[in-house]
Amino acid sequence: MLSFAEEIVLLLLDDARGDLVALPESVFSVVVGGAALMELAIDNRVDADLERLTIVDRTPLGDDILDDVLARLGRAETRVAGGDPFDISEALYTAAKEAETYRARALKRLIARGILREENGRHLWVFHTRRYPVIDNTEQQEVKARLRQILLTDEIPDPRDIVLICLIDACVLMRFVLSADEIDATAARVGQLRKMDLIGQAVTKSVSETEAIIRFAATTI
Repeated sequence: MLSFAEEIVLLLLDDARGDLVALPESVFSVVVGGAALMELAIDNRVDADLERLTIVDRTPLGDDILDDVLARLGRAETRVAGGDPFDISEALYTAAKEAETYRARALKRLIARGILREENGRHLWVFHTRRYPVIDNTEQQEVKARLRQILLTDEIPDPRDIVLICLIDACVLMRFVLSADEIDATAARVGQLRKMDLIGQAVTKSVSETEAIIRFAATTI
């Protein structure tokens, strides 16, 4: 089973060019951080509501992304007076700090699984670039097919699929799963599913706030 971070990277991959689709870095960081928090929640390491997050189990999972996030959350929690649960936005920010590192680790895993292949090349003989052609797109197509089935029918999704839909919706990746008409037609269902995951709602809120800041900054330059 792929992790949320791995599935997000696959959905961000343009398999024709072997490049990752560009997202504003701050938005990407929030989404990757949210993916880690959601995975930790499913693995019963953290518990959260719309406002606060609590670590309930510090036992490592043997996952180099999740264990790093869990350790960072633990260190952040010790800075909170009395060891109380800390703000969900702070938890998200803590998890998002190393998003670039986690993206690299997710890519490395996908290469190790034989899903992607790394190629080194040069763009205009100046800029060093890396391309990641898809060797086996079974996982990529399976992710998209599974999400389409959930969104376009009344099928009851499992918790992992609800989380993934929240992440995709938060970072505006739905266009890689559905057509424009399908996105409009499924808006109500997506909204309903988003309400089923509290961390997903926090991620969406943080992404929206980040995008607003970016737009404001752009108008003041």
